[in-house]
Amino acid sequence: MDYHADHQIPMSSPDLTEAEIQAVTDVLRSTSLSMGPNIQAFEAAFRAAIGVRHAIAVNSGTAGLHLCVRAAGIQPGERVITTPFSFVASTNVLLFEGAVPVFVDIDPVSGNIDPELVRQAAADLSAGESTAKKWLPRQGAPQGGALKAILAVDVFGQPAEYDAIRPVATTLGLGLIEDACEALGSEYKGRKAGRLGDTAVFAFYPNKQITTGEGGMIVTDDDAAAEMMRALRNQGRAPGDTWLDHTHLGYNYRLDEMSSALGAAQMRRLDDLLAKRRQVADWYGERLAEIPWVEAPALLASTTRMGWFVYVIRVAPGIDRTMVTCQLESAGIPSRPYFSPIHLQPYMVQRFGYRSGDFPVTEDLAVRGLALPFSSVMTEEQVAVVCKVLSGLI
Repeated sequence: MDYHADHQIPMSSPDLTEAEIQAVTDVLRSTSLSMGPNIQAFEAAFRAAIGVRHAIAVNSGTAGLHLCVRAAGIQPGERVITTPFSFVASTNVLLFEGAVPVFVDIDPVSGNIDPELVRQAAADLSAGESTAKKWLPRQGAPQGGALKAILAVDVFGQPAEYDAIRPVATTLGLGLIEDACEALGSEYKGRKAGRLGDTAVFAFYPNKQITTGEGGMIVTDDDAAAEMMRALRNQGRAPGDTWLDHTHLGYNYRLDEMSSALGAAQMRRLDDLLAKRRQVADWYGERLAEIPWVEAPALLASTTRMGWFVYVIRVAPGIDRTMVTCQLESAGIPSRPYFSPIHLQPYMVQRFGYRSGDFPVTEDLAVRGLALPFSSVMTEEQVAVVCKVLSGLI
């Protein structure tokens, strides 16, 4: 099959219909562009879909995670166990508050944080500085900071092993934040992503399961945390405050009415959008099984439903991934390395002194992972083209 760049397959595409366009147009014809009925409808749809008491719409997943960190009371110098294999936002929100991200390596199958390493790190960090030292970065971590929380990430939409992580948090009195930004529609042992931590966050960038352009949603059953986060997203205005009263130091993290209307319309199609993404993943899985140097994504038995976000393959050890990406590009097929290790980002190296080799499983998956074109509007023919090109490379 011959395929050239003039027929380029998009890396990702939003799945929008006339219903979404009409919903946004209706807002533009109204007199309410912010904090109106559409954000309330969007939040209500999420409460129903996830089965939580509170859903708080914000203008990005990053903003949502930041508010979860604030609501957890994480203070400067305190420590939070998290993963180096994620989008940088999950670490940045800790740095925003002056907290110390304590990285532990990941499970080589799922790419999620290794729960046994979480247990070991939590025990050592709680026992004192002499045992904590081996888990801390070489530099930049204040002495004596208390361990405050665990921030787990549902990598590529597959939930982390919360039945192993939750007991660690409970025993040591730690907060548990679930970064579910990639996991809308996923389930862990029959429990929905978003219900697995004390607080959780979803995100709606255009490559996500649903999109609002930019946006995020915090979900929780914690009444006090929800009240705090609602105030913080709206410049720190607590219940009873007027427009110019600010009980808390807050932020402008509000989600506008146009985005909310788009999100509410997308939520009405959620089951269909998830089903279409599963179909694309199935097409890939069938065809990639015939290519010996490609490792297709592996789902754990604990992932009882996968809300597919991206489709990330791994090239076998010894395969030149750069060659693969260049050959795909020459055939009009984009691809992306996924993820780059957080600890090796320049600002993290400068601040904390991390080096290559610090988290070997993370680094191995980072050099072998490759995201292929993926969206709910992708056709079977396009998947076949991608796989045909891959099969002819090695």
